[in-house]
Amino acid sequence: MSDSVGEAIGAAEAVLRSEEMIIRKLRQSIKMSLVNVLEILLPHRGNVIVSGMGKSGYIAQKIAATLTSTGTRAVYLHPAEALHGDLGIYTEGDPSIILSKSGSSEEILRLIPLLKQFHSKIITITANINSELARNANAVIDIAMGGENDPIGMVPTTSALASLAVGDAIACALMKAKGFTKKDFAAIHPAGQIGRNLLLSVKNIMTPLEGVACLKGGETLREVVIAMTEKPLGGALILKKNRALGGLITEGDIRRALKTEKSIDKIFVEDIMTAVPRTVTSSLLLGEALNIMESGGSPVSVLPVVDDANSAVGLLRLHDAYKKYSFD
Repeated sequence: MSDSVGEAIGAAEAVLRSEEMIIRKLRQSIKMSLVNVLEILLPHRGNVIVSGMGKSGYIAQKIAATLTSTGTRAVYLHPAEALHGDLGIYTEGDPSIILSKSGSSEEILRLIPLLKQFHSKIITITANINSELARNANAVIDIAMGGENDPIGMVPTTSALASLAVGDAIACALMKAKGFTKKDFAAIHPAGQIGRNLLLSVKNIMTPLEGVACLKGGETLREVVIAMTEKPLGGALILKKNRALGGLITEGDIRRALKTEKSIDKIFVEDIMTAVPRTVTSSLLLGEALNIMESGGSPVSVLPVVDDANSAVGLLRLHDAYKKYSFD
């Protein structure tokens, strides 16, 4: 490794060490400021307007998105666009969260008298508690932690991290105070894997028993392959009397069996099946079922679905858990 690469890695490590210290300092200093913030935001039922310029603007957008996705309606406002019509997002009394490291950005300061016309209470996240922005704020969160920690001391690194962390802290405090639950989270995240895991149950995803390769025991490997080819789900269930689950065979089991020198007509179901496989019930949430499939040090791609009496009702595939979507 060259000297220049070594120095670059050293600079990266120094930033990470510094940012770790920033979070610790914030944890110690933010408590009273958060009380003031919550007193402003908790009673409000309209939008929270979040604004910032430059890099602070990007952080502001993330904070607005996090608030919105966790039960607090929020909208990002670009400070410059605000002066050209976007102030129309305000309703009387909507509070504002304004991010500005210096507290003196021209575009931000122009907003202050306009926000007061809307009777907006201002929360500011700033590194300059003596700035004009801080003096006009109803609540101030101080993120002054000794300057930036990039090699030239000017790039928003630690200040950006501190602002982002404060935004997360505010959102999580509001979630707790409002009693925001997983069910609430699922209701506003119906798409994507997060929503699927919280809203769907195994019965929405599984293949019912009639679509699954089922064996009675005693069949040869040849017969297993034929059955799994006719119903290609990557697994076959071995069923006893009254559909009681007797075992599971997967494609992996077949591949391992074919590595032996035995004829496929002399290898039987009982030689290759897992007699006591992991199982799930049809009422289990998809997210919980995925945890079962992916845990235990040996992830599996198919799971038998059983009822309370351990009778088979279907098969859950990992592939379908990430592809199929139905609330029926």
